[in-house]
Amino acid sequence: MTRRGFVSGVALAAGTVDPLQQASPHSLIKPPALRDGDAVALITPATDVSDPGELAAASAALKYLGLKPKLGQNVGKRLGYLGGTIDERLDDLHAAFRDPDVRAIFCIRGGYGSAQLLDRIDYGLIRSNPKIFVGFSDITALHLAIRKETNLVTFHGPVVLFHGSAAHFNEFTLRSFRKALFDKSAIGPLNNPVPENPLSNAHPTRAIKRGTAQGRLIGGNLTLICSLMGTPYEIDTREAILFTEDVGEPPYRVDRMLTQLRLAGKLAAAAAMVFGECASCGPGDYMPEFSSTLSLGEVLDQIVGRLNVPSFTGLLIGHTDYQLTLPLGVLATMDADKGEIVIEEPAVS
Repeated sequence: MTRRGFVSGVALAAGTVDPLQQASPHSLIKPPALRDGDAVALITPATDVSDPGELAAASAALKYLGLKPKLGQNVGKRLGYLGGTIDERLDDLHAAFRDPDVRAIFCIRGGYGSAQLLDRIDYGLIRSNPKIFVGFSDITALHLAIRKETNLVTFHGPVVLFHGSAAHFNEFTLRSFRKALFDKSAIGPLNNPVPENPLSNAHPTRAIKRGTAQGRLIGGNLTLICSLMGTPYEIDTREAILFTEDVGEPPYRVDRMLTQLRLAGKLAAAAAMVFGECASCGPGDYMPEFSSTLSLGEVLDQIVGRLNVPSFTGLLIGHTDYQLTLPLGVLATMDADKGEIVIEEPAVS
């Protein structure tokens, strides 16, 4: 018997509820699949997008995807680094879920501010009007809260504008995006592109702890996951495949965040772990980041590698120009040796 099977067996024998049974497919709410020509709401629940050229580019991106853009009433407003007041951003989120013509909700940008909305969201409204919801980075806060409060499958995938441009909707990103949102069948394997020359692989994966595991898929941006610890919306990793990603974080800060999750029992509770490709996550030029630092790989090996949990690093999720779309809450299998996640069930209805 595997470690995970043993743990589940002990829990059931003790009369407790198996975490996998708690998050069974029957309890998931799966949003209706997108179709060409559907209306999609564009919102800014975090940082503002006030430049008219960027807003035009966001609308053009949706038309390129074969969809009809519908800008939130408060999109374009700005309050410092925020896309308007909490009330304004909340109104756009609620209006998008309430609107019968809107089939999906795409976040134009991440940034900062999503967590400010969590304790004021009408989760009953979302539960009664399930729709595709997509974004990453700061949008992780919304993913985790919606997942916990409604059990709606949401999608860790591209924001409409990344680095101020929609050009990241390349063939690789778009293929994964459309498979996840438009196709009613199981997504299947999610992996990095096969390089023409393995010796010059631009996007390699590496097994930290070899093995395979199955569980519900959960995760997002590492910084946001840590910021919600101790709140009603903190991540539940029990028997889950936990994925994390980040950008611009030197190794010692990744160490600090993973250590926090380890001390909280979140890493050991997971069935498996995936750490995404982390751009600009090397040491910086000031203490404690210079010559005596650890590399990111060393940090992962020291913290994640010591767990009895299959794990790998390098998957193209989050802050990358080539980006996979991951549905949260669905059953998946992870193979650390292959550097692959396989989505075992449909994510949309």
